[in-house]
Amino acid sequence: MSDLRLPVIQPGEGLPPIFEKIVIVGLGLIGGSIALAARDIWPKGLVIAVDRKDVLEQAMVRHAIDVAADDLVVAADADLVILAAPARQNLALLRALDEHVTGAAVVTDVTSTKRAIVDQASDLPPRFTFVGGHPVAGAARGGFEHARPDLFKGRPWIFTPPSDASGEAVSRLFSFASALGARPQTMSAASHDRLLAFVSHLPQLTASALMDVIGSSAKEEGLALAGRGLVDTTRLSSSPAEIWQDICATNAEEVGPALDALIGRLQALRADLEGGAAVEQVFGEAARWRSALMKGRE
Repeated sequence: MSDLRLPVIQPGEGLPPIFEKIVIVGLGLIGGSIALAARDIWPKGLVIAVDRKDVLEQAMVRHAIDVAADDLVVAADADLVILAAPARQNLALLRALDEHVTGAAVVTDVTSTKRAIVDQASDLPPRFTFVGGHPVAGAARGGFEHARPDLFKGRPWIFTPPSDASGEAVSRLFSFASALGARPQTMSAASHDRLLAFVSHLPQLTASALMDVIGSSAKEEGLALAGRGLVDTTRLSSSPAEIWQDICATNAEEVGPALDALIGRLQALRADLEGGAAVEQVFGEAARWRSALMKGRE
């Protein structure tokens, strides 16, 4: 284990911390952005990160954290533990908390699938309060190098507390997310996974599959002739596969029907290319829903 305390160089007194000792496990885009924002907002708090050495070095250079470590032993007396690794790694980390975190702690995660981790969290010892979380914010590229403290401003942050979760813990997490600029709300884990399968997981899989099909056919020479529409439509296709493998595996029950719905629309278009009725119907509905999507965003 490596353990290094960094000087706090933020100016001013800052706000009193909602959680005095935050441990973030995984400094990717989301975990790194939380660290950067927390350091800015609460300079009197302690931000500890667990990740690979190369990632921790980047975080120290950017003054995102106070303590860097490569294992969970530093989480012993954490007030808040944020699991910000890929979905299946977070499940393994959850199982390791009892061994390493000795005191009472609020535990949350940032995984974009919720049922698996909420179900597993029911086995945690009673000294932990687990509240599933998902900040609905992101970028075309992941990794700490793309983290920024304003990532969550104006974005939803969904919490999926179990029925027996402490109201105080949920309230503190709401305050934490709000301070980072997010708009916190709650829903059930099942509702979350069903909704996100359509508004997040399906768009990612579609963009990646579309780019694969087009690139395989057009090759580099053809892509050089493509317009802005293709660039915009396939923006998500640079996302890292390993993160999305975990998302698909932990939400297959909902992602499968979402893909089936899209395949159905494509089959309808394929069957009526000459008639045009399917094109008219799909384009008309798409324009209506696009207008609803963009309301208040432009």
